[in-house]
Amino acid sequence: MPRDTTTPEGNVATRVGLLNARYKHHGATAVLEHALKDADLGKVALVSSFGAESVVLLHLVSVIAPETPVLFIDTRMLFQETLDYQRELAERLALCDIRTIRAHPVKVSFEDPDGTLHQFNTDACCAVRKIEPLERALADFDGWITGRKRYQGSTRTAVEFFEAEGETRIKVNPLAHWGREDLEEYMVENRLPRHPLVAKGYPSIGCAPCTSPVKPGEDPRAGRWRGSDKTECGIHFIDGKPVRTTTKENAA
Repeated sequence: MPRDTTTPEGNVATRVGLLNARYKHHGATAVLEHALKDADLGKVALVSSFGAESVVLLHLVSVIAPETPVLFIDTRMLFQETLDYQRELAERLALCDIRTIRAHPVKVSFEDPDGTLHQFNTDACCAVRKIEPLERALADFDGWITGRKRYQGSTRTAVEFFEAEGETRIKVNPLAHWGREDLEEYMVENRLPRHPLVAKGYPSIGCAPCTSPVKPGEDPRAGRWRGSDKTECGIHFIDGKPVRTTTKENAA
């Protein structure tokens, strides 16, 4: 049965409330099976970094709703391993509507002519390479699917299945209640390939210049923007505002 893609009625906050109430007792699979056909959600895409844990959600979507567009942001600063992994998963999971999103070269050249912006202004670098291209790509969608989970740090402990992104669109977090052990079990049972950098100590993977290995006992996201107070690239919002906390707070 094709999903209803008509424009949903009501404001974002109201629809989020209805969706969370409607699916609060469902699991990840049921959320994808039923909510993606729900008129209160509308037209959605999956946004994936093809990072350390991305394969679980990509596999679920490929089985349950294979027609879902998959948006992949290529910042042109990613690890080669990530680019190779993206191609491997696209073929293995038969993902037929992957849309690679990039910043306009002219804008990047203007904002970061020598490629060093990340060294002194990570927010500006993320804005030009991630946030603006993704916002442009999501303009035609009412919502987007993310891999956000409650266990990923103090800024995500209250993540629900559905979140309001201001008055713009809805974020869907099917794996919100999953723990690391659930992801591990799912990957083993379905024999899914791991991102090659995970075995090298990278439990969270972003752009190469801003990602470092994580030591045992550290927060899984401690290797992202290490040495700064930045913990989120800015594409995730709560009540329409970028999430920003200190590294110390995130690791608590």
